[in-house]
Amino acid sequence: MAKTIYIAGLGLIGASMALGIKRDHPDYEILGYNRSQASRDIALERGMIDRATDDFASFAPLADIIILSLPIQQTLDFIEKLASIDLKEGVIISDAGSTKSTIVSTAEKYFADKSVRFVGAHPMAGSHKTGAASADVNLFENAYYIFTPSSLTTSDTLEEMRDLLSGLHARFIEIDAEEHDRVTSQISHFPHILASGLMGQTASYAEEHEMARRFAAGGFRDMTRIAESEPGMWTSILLSNRETIMERIEDFKGRLDEIEQAISKGDENQIWNFFNQAREQRQAMEIHKRGGVDSSYDLYIDVPDEEDVILRILELLRGTSLVNIHINEENREDVHGILQISFKNAQDLKRAEQVITENTDYTVVIK
Repeated sequence: MAKTIYIAGLGLIGASMALGIKRDHPDYEILGYNRSQASRDIALERGMIDRATDDFASFAPLADIIILSLPIQQTLDFIEKLASIDLKEGVIISDAGSTKSTIVSTAEKYFADKSVRFVGAHPMAGSHKTGAASADVNLFENAYYIFTPSSLTTSDTLEEMRDLLSGLHARFIEIDAEEHDRVTSQISHFPHILASGLMGQTASYAEEHEMARRFAAGGFRDMTRIAESEPGMWTSILLSNRETIMERIEDFKGRLDEIEQAISKGDENQIWNFFNQAREQRQAMEIHKRGGVDSSYDLYIDVPDEEDVILRILELLRGTSLVNIHINEENREDVHGILQISFKNAQDLKRAEQVITENTDYTVVIK
């Protein structure tokens, strides 16, 4: 039976979600809310949604499933607003926020006496691009789509959500909301603090040591890439997950103190173990398996500085979906090849490695 789906927020995530739903459920009516007319117009023109509004409350009573793809504070505000609207019996309400405990507890508070099935969610996918104009039906492919059930999540809620979102080609997983926030505080939220802190420290240092700017390549570039993330979003994330993030900061301070003391004492064994343990721990983690927003599959190729060499590589990869191409021109002490190509999945990565190895004598490294 055809359903009516209401997506509030037609940014990159919400608009890409609409495309994925349309892929497997072309008969579903998709309604869209967005404050800016530009995103509404793009979503309508490209067939992502069937109808659009800038009045959130107007479409809510029509929906069988409502997805709030909005900043965290606005999600909380709209949950409160939905509690005062006459919604369909048994409507499913979900979200797409990066933190879950506050959102889930707020939903449980406002929907406690309502015929609402609420399930928290966090699609771990994204891009440096924003807005409906950047929507991509394959954005969520092989990425984790995390559900954090609430006391209002019935046994059939998750089954309906998986069916609705089947066209996203994501990897669905369930986890407790508080545990979600603990895990993401370590592997997502805290790294953004580190990246921004390192960027600030380096910018300040470069005021007196200008060459720091010129040599900032390789590992520094990789470590600070996420410092370019949108500040409003990350302010909301930190403020909605304060305690766990502060615990991670305190823990890291202790680890910095330990390595500082080892350096001060000249303890060669402790310093060696510090680096060796990190190397072994990273090799043991599933970092190279696409599972979240920052995952990628990278191929490094040592190519000669010759005319058309990059065009030749790209010609070999015709028909393969590329995420990014980067030429590592400068400081290469920790870079594995001058040409870096990122792929969306492991299959494309292996195919590229095979094709380039068979057709060239260039050194190819997967990292």
